Amino acid sequence: MIALLQRVTEARVEVAGQVKGQIGPGLLAFIGVRPDDDGARAARLLTRLLDYRIFADPAGRMNLSVRDTGGGLLLVPQFTLAADTRSGNRPGFSTAAPPQLARALFDELLELARRQHPNTAGGEFGAHMQVHLINDGPATFWLET
Repeated sequence: MIALLQRVTEARVEVAGQVKGQIGPGLLAFIGVRPDDDGARAARLLTRLLDYRIFADPAGRMNLSVRDTGGGLLLVPQFTLAADTRSGNRPGFSTAAPPQLARALFDELLELARRQHPNTAGGEFGAHMQVHLINDGPATFWLET
């Protein structure tokens, strides 16, 4: 699984003008699923998301995680992260998981996150979403499992 992780001061995701999820300071993670991903990889990605130390400690160093700070976690499904962009001028999507598998794994990741980190929100799988965010830093990281 892939996560494009952004440290934010705030973020929200909307579908058809309706807010589906929003957070204050915390992490926005766009999630991509590949065909060989499974529940174990989803659980490992969640551990990395919750424990990844990208928030400042009292000395100003990136030593705190979203779990440490109690910040928000907004998970947004984004199949385009798994696109094949190695050649040509148009992405290919044969490297992304089929929608049924991707939906199941995203839903599993979101449910696990809500159980482990109460301040969790999510986007809507398969929907055309508008994501609003203020990237703090900017700080953006690519995580894979």
